[in-house]
Amino acid sequence: MDMITPARKWAPAEAEPNFEPVEQIPWPQWIAMFAVAVVPFVGLLAAIVLLWGRGVGWLEVGLMVVMYCIAGYGTTIGFHRLLTHRAFETYKPLRALWAIFGSMGVQGPVIRWCATHRRHHQQTDREGDPHSPHLHGGGLKGLMAGMWHAHLGWCFDADPVGTSKSVKDLTDDKLLNFVDRTFIVWVLLGMIIPAAFAGWWTMSWTGALSGFVWGGLVRIFTMHHVTWSVNSVCHVWGTRPYASKDESRNNPIVAVVALGEGWHNNHHAFPTSARQGLAWWQFDSSWCLIWLMSKVGLVWDVRVPSPDAMNIKRKK
Repeated sequence: MDMITPARKWAPAEAEPNFEPVEQIPWPQWIAMFAVAVVPFVGLLAAIVLLWGRGVGWLEVGLMVVMYCIAGYGTTIGFHRLLTHRAFETYKPLRALWAIFGSMGVQGPVIRWCATHRRHHQQTDREGDPHSPHLHGGGLKGLMAGMWHAHLGWCFDADPVGTSKSVKDLTDDKLLNFVDRTFIVWVLLGMIIPAAFAGWWTMSWTGALSGFVWGGLVRIFTMHHVTWSVNSVCHVWGTRPYASKDESRNNPIVAVVALGEGWHNNHHAFPTSARQGLAWWQFDSSWCLIWLMSKVGLVWDVRVPSPDAMNIKRKK
């Protein structure tokens, strides 16, 4: 059976959410977002202190890269392409596993993440977009305010009323709801695993601390700013080979470090495509993994745009 099928147009399960915002973010959510933004930065400072005078070894680098890939692909393949856009299908246990991996990235519970991203596509760079850099005035001041909001400031905004209306397909999934409700468990597990491995490898508490810092906090800090750069950088700087009703752009630097997500104009032109690096030279490591899984039967109904569809949308 052919595993690759043409990309389809995504439509929300119900009517688009009501974008009327609530007055302010609940204080527990504000504290949580502050901790998410600040604690990994403190971890980076701790890493510098631990590094000072002795260098960083392959253990620290390896743990950071491995955990970055686990949480990163969990976000790009699981949260984004599978659950938000339904770019391919897979078995329910694998859906849950990808959601667990994505939760280790500490970008919020899976269902809320998907609801926010679907809202972004429904209202891209228009009023109601949760993280557009283009709604904050003109000139340099407006650009800087918009970049700040798109990169980090939006995390402190309250969800608009009716946000959950477009994710009924996800809220009806009992296993996915379990992963969503136990979000903090996966966050802690994502930091305990590198700490435990480093402690076992070095047989020391210092090694465990180093693993916690590099495989946990520094990895989270790095991944956050890479992901947020898709919201900010990829809506301001880059190329726009395809016609889209927004300011999305392809940025090759972000694409590499964001595991393929930086081909953002491609993505907005074809939201349900499992492949975002559409040209042969546009490296998309997330697509490489999806393609490999399709070849061994782990995923199916993998959606990519046809050559005719790409020609129609390509800007002349």
